[in-house]
Amino acid sequence: MKTKILFIMNPKSGVGRKDSIPELIDKYIDKDLFDYQIANTEYAGHATELAQQATQDKIDIVAAIGGDGTVNEVGKALVNTDTAIGIIPTGSGNGLARHLAIPVNIKKSLQILNQACIHELDYGTINDIPFFCTCGMGFDAFISMKFAEAGKRGVITYVQKVLEEGLKYEPQTYDIEDDEGIHHYKAFLISVANASQYGNNAYIAPQASMSDGLLDIIIMEPFDILEAPQVAIEMFNKTLDKNSKIKTFKAKHIHIHRKEEGVIHFDGDPIMAGTDVDIKLIRKGIKVVVNPNKHKKQQQPNMIQTSFSQLFSNIDLIRCNINKQSRKVQALNKTILRKLNI
Repeated sequence: MKTKILFIMNPKSGVGRKDSIPELIDKYIDKDLFDYQIANTEYAGHATELAQQATQDKIDIVAAIGGDGTVNEVGKALVNTDTAIGIIPTGSGNGLARHLAIPVNIKKSLQILNQACIHELDYGTINDIPFFCTCGMGFDAFISMKFAEAGKRGVITYVQKVLEEGLKYEPQTYDIEDDEGIHHYKAFLISVANASQYGNNAYIAPQASMSDGLLDIIIMEPFDILEAPQVAIEMFNKTLDKNSKIKTFKAKHIHIHRKEEGVIHFDGDPIMAGTDVDIKLIRKGIKVVVNPNKHKKQQQPNMIQTSFSQLFSNIDLIRCNINKQSRKVQALNKTILRKLNI
């Protein structure tokens, strides 16, 4: 008996046209192994409805054609069911696909789908809303809201919003409770990662795994304008966890309290939430079609990224040394002035 696949396509995800995708599916899907159907989404939430119906119809795999938002809509209908999710990444960031080493190329991602290598992986919930890649609050959630309001997709729009809003964003104070107790942080952002990146190979949690039974919690402390390029480069260089401004730990469940309500995000989609936010991991709760050769495709930092990262590290050391020397000079001046006044 052939495996049944439903392709759910979001025609509005990403920045390119999707007209040729049905033809590519028909050309590259292995028809000896699979029977397939294609359905287009027509409104927000439609992908979830289609995926829910697919579970009732005993469809084996639902393949999300779109970005992380489409993947989230499909995935939350498939959690704790026997239907697996596949990913044909056509979005702006494609964070989950990149983490799983699913090629951002339709032909190649269909070839991965043809192998039908299915693993049971972890997912998370934020205030009971499922997420598969990352969730959080602070600057990244704020930018997610601005990005959604912009009406345009793509990396350029995202970078534009980061540059426009980054310097005027005010860090907040948070209380984070886990099994070890309550910790107090003033943070630029708090990100909770089930997978390693936001998308576009921006690694917020380089060590995150979807099969270790733990969430990676990342607290980014406030930093100045000179440190911003270093933070950005380390995010793309997979070394952000080495930055002194970054505090990380792992947990199955955390509760966050903040002074004011505000925006949070799940897989890049922003919503408003109250002062208390609850985040937890669901162990092996979703079946996912993965790349069986993922270990061969891990992105390595390139020479230019490494060089720039080292450059900004050296600049930061120089800045710190200048600050220390300046404090010593100020202290010496005070001592001299006191003696002159005697």
